[in-house]
Amino acid sequence: MFDAQWLLNVMPHRYPFLLVDRILEAEDGRAVGLKNVTLNEPFFQGHFPGQPIMPGVLIVEAMAQVASALLYRAPEYSRTTGLFAGIDQTRFRRPVVPGDQLRIETELLKKRGPIVRCRARAWVGDELAAEGVLTFAMSARRDGPASTPPQSVT
Repeated sequence: MFDAQWLLNVMPHRYPFLLVDRILEAEDGRAVGLKNVTLNEPFFQGHFPGQPIMPGVLIVEAMAQVASALLYRAPEYSRTTGLFAGIDQTRFRRPVVPGDQLRIETELLKKRGPIVRCRARAWVGDELAAEGVLTFAMSARRDGPASTPPQSVT
């Protein structure tokens, strides 16, 4: 398991845009992370008053952050930032509301130089909440957090 301090050391995101609370595993081309969805999230003030629902774009961002946690462990990507190059086959299956815990599972599909594709699924309990294929362009990091010692993702 990778704790919150590991996330802060590896991820370039900070509050309110760090959307992952914990990485449970990140190895062998696979990563699993958790996002505890609470009513205190700033986006619930406007999405939607009286019926809070986590915006789909933020669910996709949380899935991308879990995938990034895996990628940043690879030697070739340890000093990069993953930028979206594509979001494909994305579907939202159920609303995500305060009190839910998203279990996000990602798997590496393909690496070709700076371009990486991952499949991501977000679950609430045993219900699929969202899924998609995420493509990243890995860009050199200008400053900010440095990765932990690199380890292979394949």
